[in-house]
Amino acid sequence: MIYPKPCNDSVAEQGDTIPKIFKGLFIMKKSLLAGASALLACSPTMLMAEEGMWLPSQTGSLAADLKAAGLELDPATLGDLNRPPLTAIASLGGCSAAFLSPQGLVATNHHCVAGSLQYNSSPENDYLTNGFLAKTLGDELPAAPGSRVYVIEDLRNVTTAMLKGADKLDGRARYDRLQANRTALIEACEKQANRRCDVRAYFGGQQYWLQQQLEIKDVRLVYAPAAGVGNFGGEKDNWMWPRHTGDFSFYRAYVAPDGSSAGFSKDNVPFKPKAWLPIAKDGVKDGDFIMVAGFPGTTERLRTAEEARFYYEELYPYQQRMLAEYGDRIDELTAGNQAATIAYAATLQGVENYEKKIAGQMAGADAISLVEKKQAEEAGFRAWIKADPKREAQYGAALAELDRLIAESNAEALADAKRGMLGRGQLYGAARQLYRWANEQAKPDKDREPGYQERDRAFMTQGMQRIERRYVAEIDKALWADGIAEYRTLPADKRSAAFDAFMEGRDLASFYAATELGNTAKRMEWMGKSVADFKASSDPFIQLSVATYDEAMANEAKEKARSGTVQKARSQVMEARLAYAASQGKTMYPDANGSLRFTYGKVTGKAVDGQVWTPFTTAEGIVAKHTGRGEFDAPDKMIELIKAKDYGRYVAPELGTLPVDFLSTVDITNGNSGSSTLNARGEFVGLAFDGTIEGVVSDWMYDPKINRTIHVDSRFMLWTMEKVDGADRLLKEMGVQTN
Repeated sequence: MIYPKPCNDSVAEQGDTIPKIFKGLFIMKKSLLAGASALLACSPTMLMAEEGMWLPSQTGSLAADLKAAGLELDPATLGDLNRPPLTAIASLGGCSAAFLSPQGLVATNHHCVAGSLQYNSSPENDYLTNGFLAKTLGDELPAAPGSRVYVIEDLRNVTTAMLKGADKLDGRARYDRLQANRTALIEACEKQANRRCDVRAYFGGQQYWLQQQLEIKDVRLVYAPAAGVGNFGGEKDNWMWPRHTGDFSFYRAYVAPDGSSAGFSKDNVPFKPKAWLPIAKDGVKDGDFIMVAGFPGTTERLRTAEEARFYYEELYPYQQRMLAEYGDRIDELTAGNQAATIAYAATLQGVENYEKKIAGQMAGADAISLVEKKQAEEAGFRAWIKADPKREAQYGAALAELDRLIAESNAEALADAKRGMLGRGQLYGAARQLYRWANEQAKPDKDREPGYQERDRAFMTQGMQRIERRYVAEIDKALWADGIAEYRTLPADKRSAAFDAFMEGRDLASFYAATELGNTAKRMEWMGKSVADFKASSDPFIQLSVATYDEAMANEAKEKARSGTVQKARSQVMEARLAYAASQGKTMYPDANGSLRFTYGKVTGKAVDGQVWTPFTTAEGIVAKHTGRGEFDAPDKMIELIKAKDYGRYVAPELGTLPVDFLSTVDITNGNSGSSTLNARGEFVGLAFDGTIEGVVSDWMYDPKINRTIHVDSRFMLWTMEKVDGADRLLKEMGVQTN
């Protein structure tokens, strides 16, 4: 599964590679840092073979290549945000999605709605296991608090406004100027009602573009197949091929009767999008051109060789070990308790997914000699600078400064990760957020930290509400105890003096016995309380958040100053790398940063160490894997239909049977989950949902020989909906004729 890793207003500076789902697992020292630091994470990379996560504005320059690859649309149409297909593409704020009907029906991955399935589940109605289908509009369930559908409206260049007054600044002054410029641009954009805007960096800060989206706040769960379809194969098959997972589900976007965005209300009506994707009458076959459109998070392809060495030799091995232990601990603590298993299901799924991805990245790096290749490429770049005295004078100092800053960051990163273990306790994390919220509310809104402004109130509120369905006191206490134990393996001079002083002589049981933060109503009351109220509180978690706040803010101030220095040095080095690529006649595209992109390639398999991976898996493979228990427990009705070969019109002529999943060469990463797969005519043919384990190293380096994306085939989706689950209402809505 491809989990989100967006580069947005809540993501720290380059160096933080932890998806938002793991906030509290590895909170680096920039964990409270946000805003302008997000401008540092996005850099350009060079085109090689099929790689490339392209901007809509680049379709003109790619026109000849797109046509040669098989695109039947006008490339100019493809890049127009006011016309399909791109105007039908949506974001869920971490996953990607698309409208498939004029009634706001949104298709995405099953694992992207797992949180909403979990939130609505109980031992009596276990939608996580059994699936969910709303028979009517009135039966559709509210998605988990904080769920959104973002409809892309505009991408515009704001480079001049972003860099105004920043050119000659360094350190904290540069950080503050960039943040002030960014805040002003977002504030102006969001004066339009119900818009969510963000400014992101492209080409290492050579350009800045503002992304404007309509924010739809009433999102409802419409349909999700059973776990034995949507998560068939579970963690065993995750990142693997052959794959037989029906990783698809549906939300619906709702708005007020006047068409404006509004929170949940029984009076709301389905949103009417400008466009929706037509369902292809014919599926794809081996060799066909396809595109994927979505919101990829971040890639690391222009990090330095030393950064790559450190991550793969030191940081990733530690993170993988911690995640493996964390997942095992959740399994142990929830065993035999269905309610607890449901409460921690989404967390566990994310932990296991990310642990396996890191393992794949490390194996992939070894397979392609990633670090050695990065070192060789970088040696050529550095030699190019040294070969010309003018280039050395222009870029040499910035390169040396970046080297120094990276060495400094690497030296602290493992300690940062261990300090981040303190965030494993949900109530401690909630207390810290709430106290920061109270402090920020005392400032004018424009001066508040991103994430704590008025525009963020709904997200903050809903985040606090979500805890009630994902929290069990005894389990939280045990997980926090494990996190504290790991943190305490640090030498004293690397630990938090304020945290240690407060915890002296206290046991964790006393925290959970005396707190009221586990009660949702009591927790929500703190959203409106003052700093003085926090300081007067006797709640131990509140007291701890107050006691550690000043130290955290002092560390944040240092990190902001460092971030400004890093941004200046890295942007100058990126300028040099752009010039170096141009000198070689190479095409460039910006690194993924959470903004709308499209990528194209073809349906194809590959050879793997004496094996041949055919590009399609088929329904018969489900029966072959089916055990009737655990991760390989497909619905009985599905097994019966497959054994009877009751596939109807969904048979692929070239295969003579029903396709389930297929492989392609398109270039995706975290955040592409739920991205629609389109054929050469821009018609819907499936959803991207995963990559293969040896190819996940593509976050750092794309290799067309090993990189493959896994898609669920639209024919399997439609067959499951019609034959297995009886979702005829939805099929009719999408314009699909049923028997």
